[in-house]
Formats: sequence, structure tokens, C-alpha cells
Amino acid sequence: MSTEAPATMEIETVPSEPKPESNPLPPKPKFEPLKAHEMSDGRVQFRKVSVPPHRYSPLKKYWMDIYTPVYEQMKIDIRMNLKARKVELKTRQDTPDISNLQKCADFVQAFMLGFDVPDAIALLRLDELYVESFEIKDVKTLRGEHLSRAIGRLSGKGGKTKFAIENATKTRIVIADTKIHILGSFANIKIARDSLCSLILGSPAGKVYSKLRQVSARLAERF
Repeated sequence: MSTEAPATMEIETVPSEPKPESNPLPPKPKFEPLKAHEMSDGRVQFRKVSVPPHRYSPLKKYWMDIYTPVYEQMKIDIRMNLKARKVELKTRQDTPDISNLQKCADFVQAFMLGFDVPDAIALLRLDELYVESFEIKDVKTLRGEHLSRAIGRLSGKGGKTKFAIENATKTRIVIADTKIHILGSFANIKIARDSLCSLILGSPAGKVYSKLRQVSARLAERF
């Protein structure tokens, strides 16, 4: 009796030919990213910002501070049209992003509203900044001395109240007669606006300060 194990049967494998694909997909096209001037079909885009009479002298004084970041960093052409009294902006061939034109227009507009150049220039650097404007009469109809006292309450002695609201809410506020302009992020503008509206409606500054302290403490916890 043999003890050898039965030999396993070997199966010869024949390599199968690959089946031709019925619908071979074409290779994906590779497109270069569009340049800013190509997005608008090569058309030059313009923006014009009016210069109010009381901002004409400050514009002359700070022209180079406005011109340098707009022309050199944002790559937008800027000029002052003396006849029309408007600042004109337009895109160039080397403008990296088409949205730079609107950012520069917002920056120039913020300067015209009365904001300082170092504050307004933040509109070029950050995306989440806005300018909101409203009038005292939008909150409450006041006339004569009542209106003057409301403006006084908003500013405080030597601008103390205005600075306190600015520092607590990380915003910038311009009070130009009965118009109020606030520059900041969306949430911060809302807090500053609520404080200013309380002052217009007659709340004493002390009460507004205490509410601001609570709100700013809550904001500090959130971030």
C-alpha cells in the first residue's frame, strides 16, 4: 500500500485579452484660471464716489495715503476728477480679483463719510466689515434743543461716550450732525447701534455703560 499523496491536478491559465472599452471617456480638459479682466469679457469696470464739499480739503491732505494702497496693493487705477468732483476707480489688466474694485469703492466711500484712513483701510484688508448709516430721526423725531441734547448724549463730554461704545464693541463711529455712521462687523454694529438708539431715546449714559459691560463680557466669552 503506497503512502504517497495523490498529485494535485495543475490547471494551465491562459491570459485573457482585455476587452476593448465601448465608450472611452476623453481626458479631462485643463483650463487656466481666468484673470480678472477676462471674467468681464475684457471690459473695464468703473466706480465713481462723490466728494462732499466738507471732505474736499481732507481728501487733498490724505490723497497719497488713499492712493498708495488702492493703486499698489489692490491694483486698481484711481484718479480725482476735479470737474465732476468725484473719485474715479477702474480695473486694470493686472487686477488680481474683480472684487477689489468694490472694496476700494467702499474704502473711499468710508473716508468720505468721515472715517480716518487707518480705520477705513480695514475695509480693504478684511471681508466681514460693513458701514451702516442711519439718522437720529429714524429712531425718534426730535427738534430744536431736544435734538441738540440727543447729539450731546451720543458724544458725551469730550467724546467720552462715543469712545466708550467704540472700544466696547470694536467699532468706529462717526457722528456728523444728525447722521450716524458705524464701521465694524455685523454683530458689533448691532450692539453699537442698540447703545446709540438707547441714548437717543433718552437713557442716561451710566445705564448704557452697564449694559455695554454685560454685552462685551458675553462677547468675550463667545470668542
